[in-house]
Amino acid sequence: MRARLAPPSCAPTHSWFSMPFRDKLLVLTVICVWALNMIVVKLGIAEIPPLFMSALRFVLVAAIIVPFTRVPVRLLPCVLLVSFTFGALHFGLLFAALPHAEAGTSAVIIQLGAPIATLLACLLLREPLGLVRLAGLVVSVAGIAILAIGPTMPAPLPLALLLMSATGWAVTNLIVKGVTEVKPMTMMGWSSLFAVPQLLAASWLFERGQWASLGSAGWHGWFCVAYSAIGSSIIGYGIWYWLLQRHPISVVVPYSMLNPLLTVLFGIVLIGDDPSPVKIIGALVMVAGVALILRKPARDLSNPTLPDTA
Repeated sequence: MRARLAPPSCAPTHSWFSMPFRDKLLVLTVICVWALNMIVVKLGIAEIPPLFMSALRFVLVAAIIVPFTRVPVRLLPCVLLVSFTFGALHFGLLFAALPHAEAGTSAVIIQLGAPIATLLACLLLREPLGLVRLAGLVVSVAGIAILAIGPTMPAPLPLALLLMSATGWAVTNLIVKGVTEVKPMTMMGWSSLFAVPQLLAASWLFERGQWASLGSAGWHGWFCVAYSAIGSSIIGYGIWYWLLQRHPISVVVPYSMLNPLLTVLFGIVLIGDDPSPVKIIGALVMVAGVALILRKPARDLSNPTLPDTA
């Protein structure tokens, strides 16, 4: 009896070209929304103190999501930890740094969260680094070095705040990756709720005139609160997670590399950021390094399922 030949495999191959045109438009729209968010926040914190602004953003996110979601009591410590690393550290310090740094440059520096997450996964979880990711780390640091010689590099204090913000984002990825029982939107809503008192306490310690700003803020300030909470967080993340459910992470996540480049472009066009060639080159080099770091199996902890959006 002759052996029957197995039919050719019909398993789909996943690539950028396999994503439907509608989904490509959706993911590009989300990236544009996130890139514009940094510009909107930059304008908004000119009218409302940054830490207080961040607290207001999380108040709105929690008010929209929390009434419709529930978190098991035993998982509340994980949610509280995320509220600190993602709410207070990442967003609080990012907003605090933005008055003293360009939006585009800040967006580029925040991308260091991916290399930091990779290093933490290697050091704490004993994950192998590999030559490609090691090269990505080196290239990312080279991008920061190029930015350092340019005129738009932040001063030491805002730079330190941005680096701590990126670290907060990196740690959050490791935590969220291990808490599979809480849906992403549920985690966002409840961590936002718990982040509010932390940010209000920080605002009380370090800022003045917060409550007076509620009456004096113009449309820039209030639009920032609404856009950052509804547009960037709820709608942006909602579409992003929907795309991640339909397509492999390796197909969707690389689009996030456009975020800092678009933020740099929007900053130059919309609010007059310095169009320094050094900044453009540094941004391209750093994004290339982060792209190398992301070339890994989707199961790796350092794969950013929580892309930075400000």
